[in-house]
Amino acid sequence: MKIHEYQAKSLLRAYKVPVPNGEVADTPEKARDIAKSLNKTSIVKAQIHAGGRGKGGGVKVAKTPDEAYEAAKKILGMQLITHQTGPEGIKVQKVLVEETSNIKKELYLGMVVDRARDKECVVFMASEAGGMEIEEVAKATPEKIIKCAVPPAVGFSPFEARKLAYGLGLGTDKSLSAQFANITKGLYELFVAKDASLVEINPLVLTAEGNLIAVDAKINFDDDGLFRNPDIKQLRDENEEDPLEVIAKNAGVNYIKLDGNIACMVNGAGLAMTTMDLIKMAGGEPANFLDVGGGASPDQIEKAFRILTADPNVKAILVNIFGGILRCDRVANGIIQAAKNIDMKLPMVIRLQGTNVDEGKKLLKESGLKFTVADGLYEAAEKVVALLK
Repeated sequence: MKIHEYQAKSLLRAYKVPVPNGEVADTPEKARDIAKSLNKTSIVKAQIHAGGRGKGGGVKVAKTPDEAYEAAKKILGMQLITHQTGPEGIKVQKVLVEETSNIKKELYLGMVVDRARDKECVVFMASEAGGMEIEEVAKATPEKIIKCAVPPAVGFSPFEARKLAYGLGLGTDKSLSAQFANITKGLYELFVAKDASLVEINPLVLTAEGNLIAVDAKINFDDDGLFRNPDIKQLRDENEEDPLEVIAKNAGVNYIKLDGNIACMVNGAGLAMTTMDLIKMAGGEPANFLDVGGGASPDQIEKAFRILTADPNVKAILVNIFGGILRCDRVANGIIQAAKNIDMKLPMVIRLQGTNVDEGKKLLKESGLKFTVADGLYEAAEKVVALLK
């Protein structure tokens, strides 16, 4: 789950990580009032779940409250397009108005879970190339990225903080070293306590006054840990998510929208990935990733079909079920119920294998529905692509 920058900074503040003074606004008038209360040059930043906002025109400096008003007026309501939003962009509904910093140096500081190591652990990443996209730094100058793994049984220690500080050129200054140690300590505590999957400060600014401040922040959370953190769950902004993905999440279905025209309904993430690959091998383009899971009820299957058919790009459907816990006859009943309730008109290929497969095929055959049956996985992909041609 992603959150906005202003929400991330509120969490950082709670864990004693210094951030600029500022507030969020949803009207130009409120933006002007906030800028007036700051009583100094402010920056107005669009709040969307995407990077590259400045390049897209979503970040503006305001020297006066009236300039903050004009900046917010331009940004609020705009369809902001960045390299992370896609060509359709995202509508800006809030802006963060905060004080500017007297920047001397920009640094990068981030945390992720490194799943490739022998023992999965949280890893700090730091770089003197702050303000740049870390992916570009890793690609062009990987030697500029310092990594520090935190053993889960031990936790974060002052030694790791000193290692990172020296790597960033802060270790020889006692004041900066102490500030940096407090920031890394707070980030680690936040990461663990709130089940984060990513914490990123870019840039972490060293000001001319000798202070370290997080002037931009990004935090993502593990969805599976939200039940432990209801306060984090409340930060979810459904306006930033694809409407069909929101419906799917609320229905307990795993769904990700793609750009193709062949909808997929499967049970199991691995089977879903394989099905999408085979559709592409057969010359088609998958319209989604949809996994109904191992215990989907007929009602969930119907909801899944409603999600698939709500996508106007979908021209055909491939159902690929391997019955284990989710029996094939149960899937067949769900398909029949859904097709009748939705009045399904799209061409559909159904491939069932596994528990009670004969019973499932019999139910489908006697249902009176129009569909194409396939026994093999690649055969199913070929048939659904052929239906479009």
